[in-house]
Amino acid sequence: MRRKILFVVGTRPEIIKTAPVIKVLEKQKAYQVKVCFTGQHRTMVDQMLKDFALPVDFDLKIMKPNQLLSDIASRTLTRLKDIYGVFRPSLIFIQGDTTSATATALSAFYEKLSVAHIEAGLRTYDKYQPYPEEINRVLISRLADLHFAPTKQARENLIREGVVPFTITLTGNTVVDALLYIKNARRQFLNPRLKNVPLNKKIILVTMHRRESFGKPIRNICHALKSIARQYKDVIIIYPVHLNPNVRAPVKNILSGIDNIWLLNPLHYRDLVLLMTRSYVILTDSGGIQEEAPTFGKPVLVLREKTERPEGVDLGIARLVGANRKTIITEVSRLLCFPEEYDKMVLDNRRKNPYGDGHASERILRRLNKYFE
Repeated sequence: MRRKILFVVGTRPEIIKTAPVIKVLEKQKAYQVKVCFTGQHRTMVDQMLKDFALPVDFDLKIMKPNQLLSDIASRTLTRLKDIYGVFRPSLIFIQGDTTSATATALSAFYEKLSVAHIEAGLRTYDKYQPYPEEINRVLISRLADLHFAPTKQARENLIREGVVPFTITLTGNTVVDALLYIKNARRQFLNPRLKNVPLNKKIILVTMHRRESFGKPIRNICHALKSIARQYKDVIIIYPVHLNPNVRAPVKNILSGIDNIWLLNPLHYRDLVLLMTRSYVILTDSGGIQEEAPTFGKPVLVLREKTERPEGVDLGIARLVGANRKTIITEVSRLLCFPEEYDKMVLDNRRKNPYGDGHASERILRRLNKYFE
């Protein structure tokens, strides 16, 4: 009998990090795999679905203008129940820390269905940093039956919280699997603007989108970027700006019209990966990029006060700079002006990538086979 497996995804990071697992399971005769798309981030997700050749078997269409987190949760709960009437899975896979992933885990609990959580155990132990992701992760850990922890620290977090060790598998992060797939697939930019990046310039890649960055933090960071651009003319700051108006408005207001700051629309993931490989340093409040950048040996300055991915900071390849204007300028200047300081933050042969080796999806498959035995 083929086991029915349902993946519920809605955002671009969820697609990126579940795609390698979906592709591995699709090849197994023992499993019937279906993909349910919640309908969030539709434009960016459509690109990823095409890149990884993933079908969408069910579409919840939950996205509405100016929706609240409670709207996402309630519509996901309600509409998944209808899916279970058509396709009742033996196991539901969710990834990460979105509100839709949390609602999916809760809906599975109500239906007495089993849940597998990819990227389990990440914690800051501050319920508002990141918000709402930290509490989403905690709730999912109470509801999941299988926990796929990307790092030893994540595994230890789960055990401290009382999760049965037998249900936890240390896998590495599936994002490394996805990165290697994308990196090998294309070597030219799709975005015509990026094709004109001067090779003699140092690229500073910036991404920023988190809710806790809205308001004064974003403005502080933008003023720091403006100062850096004016001080270092051999630098190009490339910033793909998130579509959220809470991000776009202050960014456009403060950073428009500066020659060596390129404000772009959100990039295709293939372009983002290629741009990471060509960047000198990366400034980000993204959790995913904190994992992705070390794969390419790029220093990361984290535009947050706390991170649920402390492994990079502990290893010295990432540094927390928050939204402090002076700190950001100081740390970027340090990396631009002192090669020996830059080299300290580059992953080398002496230090393994703390986030994985590209075989996470294979480890998930092996654990899944044992689970159904």
